[in-house]
Amino acid sequence: MRLDKILANSGYGTRSEVRDLLRSGRVRLRDEIVTDPALHLTEEQAGELTLDGEPVTASRYLYFCLYKPDQCLTAMTDDRLPCVGDYLPSELKTKKISPVGRLDYHTTGVLLLTNDGELSHRLTSPKWHQKKVYLVTYSGEALTDREVALFAKGMTLTEAGHAPEKLKSAELILLSDQQCRLVLTEGKTHQVKRMLAATGRSVIALHRESMGPLTLHEGQKPGEMYPLTPDEILALKAGTELN
Repeated sequence: MRLDKILANSGYGTRSEVRDLLRSGRVRLRDEIVTDPALHLTEEQAGELTLDGEPVTASRYLYFCLYKPDQCLTAMTDDRLPCVGDYLPSELKTKKISPVGRLDYHTTGVLLLTNDGELSHRLTSPKWHQKKVYLVTYSGEALTDREVALFAKGMTLTEAGHAPEKLKSAELILLSDQQCRLVLTEGKTHQVKRMLAATGRSVIALHRESMGPLTLHEGQKPGEMYPLTPDEILALKAGTELN
């Protein structure tokens, strides 16, 4: 099997990311640096690969952070509209990877993709109180300390045709007359838009800056994704007490 495919299938990134890894000189075969992605290896040789001195091992689970772009469905396939599955390289489309949680069609930012079902369940469960940070651009009067206190107390949404819905405490950080940062520990449908609407404002743009310890990398562009490092994976699991 080709060297780049071995590394990609083992969870070290997409084919292009693996080629960058090889160019860095960090991969060795029997103590010799290997840089040719097309190098064919036997199963025995594949078992002798090392990365940064550590054996290359196949990972059962894969984890990626996608910068979800605007006008993109949080779905793996769709016949009509662009979706996050369109940004998954072909070699990963058979790995049963899916998004963790959901971002609206126009919402941008951090979106975790994985085939780790247990971690996905815990990250979306209100039991584990995973923090999600949103940058909100809105129209209407500038938010004030009154809304800061209201959100901190835990507001109750009263919408026509729906039973009152009590929300958990949320941190509202005022940035400018038309922009704020909102920190949530739950993920109800259209929650940010509904919270702002309850105060008489309308969301113009919504960007998720982080999900738990997961953030976008510096310079990462919409539609780009990166494989999580072992430390990033451990940090996500630690937040849900998953060992």
